Amino acid sequence: MSNKLDRATVELGVLAGRQHGVVTAAQLSALEISRATIAEWTRRGRLHRLHRGVYAVGHTAPSEGQRFMAAVLACGKGATLSHGSAAVLWGFLKPLQGPVHITSPSTSGRIQRAGIVLHRRPSLGKEGETRVRDRIPVTAPRRTVEDLPSVLPSYLVRRAKRQAEFLKYELRLPTDRSRSDLETDFLSFCRRHHLPLPEVNVKVGRWEVDFLWPDQKLAVETDFFDYHRGSVAFEDDHQRELDLRRMGYTVRRYTGAQLDGYPAEIAVELGEVLRR
Repeated sequence: MSNKLDRATVELGVLAGRQHGVVTAAQLSALEISRATIAEWTRRGRLHRLHRGVYAVGHTAPSEGQRFMAAVLACGKGATLSHGSAAVLWGFLKPLQGPVHITSPSTSGRIQRAGIVLHRRPSLGKEGETRVRDRIPVTAPRRTVEDLPSVLPSYLVRRAKRQAEFLKYELRLPTDRSRSDLETDFLSFCRRHHLPLPEVNVKVGRWEVDFLWPDQKLAVETDFFDYHRGSVAFEDDHQRELDLRRMGYTVRRYTGAQLDGYPAEIAVELGEVLRR
């Protein structure tokens, strides 16, 4: 083996070490490793083809990181791990079965690759859209969670959001409801489930309550989870509940997602309180 190939082999090892044991044909060419040598190494098992133009180096056991990196490299410049695969890399979900999801800023090129689902987003390069985690380009936590509903069932989306919040990632997700929307939805919910209609936005002591059944002393607060409300509003919510309970009120709080996801359970809970 020539000194030139010796040096290339050493540089290849360093490069592969930075990329979870994965390199591209273009990177091999940049190291002046010929196509003939690539073909020979592939036959001898020194290189293992993972995707077109992407190889694993040596005999290291495949890992999740290697699978993710190989898919990113296979999709070209600017490609980024995304959707459920990104959620796994961030630790929001446990490993998922199925193909690796990649988002590319390119609007052209191959659409289908074995083992990869390719999404297109020309705005991907905008500031704050991407990060690097464990040396793998990946969509930022907020973008990752926002992408999940298009590819995963709702229970996994909720699980990923909870884990992201537990890990203290500040998602600042946009809400799809206004306060008035939630009030309208809750009144419709009461009608659908044959619950007596409450009074709306009622003053009780120093607080304004979203919904009140004064005879049964039941107060309901509806909310959307919005980080922009801040810590002061969070503290106020808890103080309001403490004060209302001291005055003898039963207090229930529901989010828009709970009203959508568990309407029957909420109807039963409220019905039990209202029949007391």
